[in-house]
Amino acid sequence: MSAISTPIIPFSEPPYLAGLPSPYYSESHLKWQKACRAFIQENLIDQALEWDTNETLPESVFKNFAKAGMLIPSLPAPLPVEWLKRLGIRDFLGVLKVEDFDYIHTMIYCDEMARSGLAGPSGSLTTGISFGVPPILKFGNAQLQERFLPDLLTAKKRTCIAITEPGAGSDVANISTTAVKTPDGKHYIINGTKKWITNGIWSEYSSMAVRTGGPGPTGLSMVVVPLLGYPGVNMRRLKVGGQVSAGTTFIELDDVKVPVENLIGEEGMGMKYIMTNFNHERLTIAIGATRQSRVALASAMEYVMKREAFGKALIEQPVVRHRLAKCGAMLESQWAWVEQFVYQMTKLPKATADVELGGLTALVKAQGGIVLDECARCAVLLFGGNGYTKSGQGELVERIYREVPGMRIPGGSEDVMLDLAVRQLIKNFKNKTKAMEIPKGSSKL
Repeated sequence: MSAISTPIIPFSEPPYLAGLPSPYYSESHLKWQKACRAFIQENLIDQALEWDTNETLPESVFKNFAKAGMLIPSLPAPLPVEWLKRLGIRDFLGVLKVEDFDYIHTMIYCDEMARSGLAGPSGSLTTGISFGVPPILKFGNAQLQERFLPDLLTAKKRTCIAITEPGAGSDVANISTTAVKTPDGKHYIINGTKKWITNGIWSEYSSMAVRTGGPGPTGLSMVVVPLLGYPGVNMRRLKVGGQVSAGTTFIELDDVKVPVENLIGEEGMGMKYIMTNFNHERLTIAIGATRQSRVALASAMEYVMKREAFGKALIEQPVVRHRLAKCGAMLESQWAWVEQFVYQMTKLPKATADVELGGLTALVKAQGGIVLDECARCAVLLFGGNGYTKSGQGELVERIYREVPGMRIPGGSEDVMLDLAVRQLIKNFKNKTKAMEIPKGSSKL
């Protein structure tokens, strides 16, 4: 039986996995998807709901992923090939060489990691390396990389990205945690608090945003700050509404003494580094949210085909089909945009992509949250009382719905993202228009 004639629950898989043709996927991508699914299903998805219920994954899960090198695909493409080969990492699961890894491979990995429908289990494994390592890779000098990358890339040590504070979330420029140099200029003394830091509770290190200068964005820098067991650092886990297994953390920093050699890049460049890092974070959030939408909608579709009310299956009710149709259209449109977006990233030079796609990254992330909200709400309503119950048939969709704010707020809250997207698009338009202007006094010929 061909793939296209194999019955699957409507909306349960992206079109390319439902047997439909696609221009984006090479043989390398398709091999990677099969290998990813087998590994992730066995090592994460099968027990993800149970582990999320327990609010913490067994330590062995992280070790299994680390041993297989299956945390590294969460990094932005292209991968740090020279570093990986130095550390003996040459391929993934025997099917993909590290030098052949592109952003479509990233998308496939993120999509497969989200197949449980929950962001917590996968986030507990990958958030730290995915967002905490890139600033060191992109902007850290040689000595900084030599000191930290071997342990971080092999997952012998864990890290996280520490930007958000109680008084500064999407408003990154108003971060108040300070890093003041000692009189001898050899150390930073760091004071402040960080909040909602994913993976922080398990991390030996963090790539942290601090204020080394005056107010505003030009006063920000990034520093590698030790966490677990380090003098002056106090961490406690936060109870959040969704993604409960991802280790959301509150961090207090009281006269934390850090060598100046832990500075990432240059002082005063922190805002630029943070914004560049956000692009990868927002895109991976969009990919994961789209798969969560798919899980919620497919669960509802399967349920209404068997659930009977008023003498017939719910799917026979026009109002039910209408709800599913609206959400299905939003879901598949979002996925098509994600695929297109990722394809563009594989074809554009990095510098060009940062400019041309930066605003759109914010937009695709915001839309991912909006689509998830619609699909999760639709699923809860169609499951009825079961969808409002933390156990039984509707347990998964009830939990997905609780995770919706965790997609719409982190990485830049939705309203800020929508505004940022339009401002960036207008800025690009004005810059291109200005570049075409003919200087006064010059000939038109």
